[in-house]
Amino acid sequence: MAVGISKRDETFREYALSGTAWKVLLVVCLPLALYQALQGIFSLLDTLMASHISADSVSAVAVLSQIKTMVSALGGGLAVGGCIKVSEAYGRGDYEALRRNVSTLYALSAGIGVLLILVMVPFARPFLLLLRTPSQLIDEGIGYFRVEIVGLVVVFFNTVFIAIERARGHSKRILCLNMVVILVKMALTALFVYALNCGVVMIAVATLCGQLVLLGYAVWSMLRDEGAFRVSRDHVEFRRRTVGPMVRLSYPAAAEKMLFSAGKVTVNAMAGVYGALTAGALGISNNIGGLTTNWQSGFQDGAAPLISQNRGAGKYRRTMELYYWLVAINVIIGLVGLLIVSATLPWLAEVFAHSKSMYDPAFRDMIVDIHRYEMLGYITLGVHSATVALLLGYGYTKLTLALNVARVFVFRVPILWVLQHYTTLGPEATGVTMMTSNIAVGVCAVLVAIPILRRIRQMAARAEGQESS
Repeated sequence: MAVGISKRDETFREYALSGTAWKVLLVVCLPLALYQALQGIFSLLDTLMASHISADSVSAVAVLSQIKTMVSALGGGLAVGGCIKVSEAYGRGDYEALRRNVSTLYALSAGIGVLLILVMVPFARPFLLLLRTPSQLIDEGIGYFRVEIVGLVVVFFNTVFIAIERARGHSKRILCLNMVVILVKMALTALFVYALNCGVVMIAVATLCGQLVLLGYAVWSMLRDEGAFRVSRDHVEFRRRTVGPMVRLSYPAAAEKMLFSAGKVTVNAMAGVYGALTAGALGISNNIGGLTTNWQSGFQDGAAPLISQNRGAGKYRRTMELYYWLVAINVIIGLVGLLIVSATLPWLAEVFAHSKSMYDPAFRDMIVDIHRYEMLGYITLGVHSATVALLLGYGYTKLTLALNVARVFVFRVPILWVLQHYTTLGPEATGVTMMTSNIAVGVCAVLVAIPILRRIRQMAARAEGQESS
């Protein structure tokens, strides 16, 4: 029996391929941008509640969250590669391949998640020591880290579910689901930290509970779905034609996410030269930056499948139009974010310098000193984010790997090393480093986009020539 799609999915497909480009971007991406912004607030609230426990706790959460992000890159990379193939099949109307890709993608994510749990939980301490995590932070947060790793098996599956929902244009559903997860997480964290006076481990337990709520909905939704997006064990296919393209697209995306997070972990370790709390201040600075850059990432997440769908349908010039609008939107977001954070930075730093036992003005000043440099990269990061959406939409995951490896291991780690050894800068050297790398990667993104856009124009001209003949 031929596989089809629901009327709703067919309607969205037509809209993605023929609607006004900037309106499509706003309709699809704005809820996802808000979703990413809420994720950033979610991370900040984690840090804020940890700061109620102690300064060591807030540093442990900030640093170990980066390491967890590095480990979770495998699932994130698989979601990127799988979503590209799902979006391509969706755009060109190949619903048999679409169902095969969806079912196989879920099976792969579950398998990888379980494997990581079995490897990482027993060897958490040696793994953290290998990454040069300060022993003080390991002692404070290893229980937190283990619970977070256990939660990765749930997060992997949820990440794939969200990626597929994103390809279907279910942006508002994603936003609503995320709101539920955040409310569950916040309520439980507040209970554990403020009412029961628990440690950081229970912050991770609260996160896990929120993700389990999303998992429950995901399983229920998959079982009742219609057409090609319905998961079927019979359509799980571990053969080269299905798994091969996903793996080829996924491993650079996974490597990119893992290396980028590893680079952040390396920078955190290098920041330890200035004291254990510097790594925490840098992590908080990154979280403050996320209040702006998460909006840009949300537009990137929504635009990449739109570009992939239009590419699958042979609408090459439309993919360029989507990219140009995306650059404009992300630059505006960066500019607005820069103005707002510039005005509120001392207040934001003040909030996170408090714990239940003391007020640490030096910690506050350290956060301000770092982020007043880091925030100068907001606008160029918007250009970089838009270019990554274009590259992902066309399956150029190796180029996204190259860009983000350069961002960390060319423009960040070496520069921080130079500043530490050849200048008298203190903790603010980490902020100067972040600023430099974020501006440099934006310039590199422009240089990468130019030949890609030229190639797309040539593809569009050939396609138009074939149609006219």
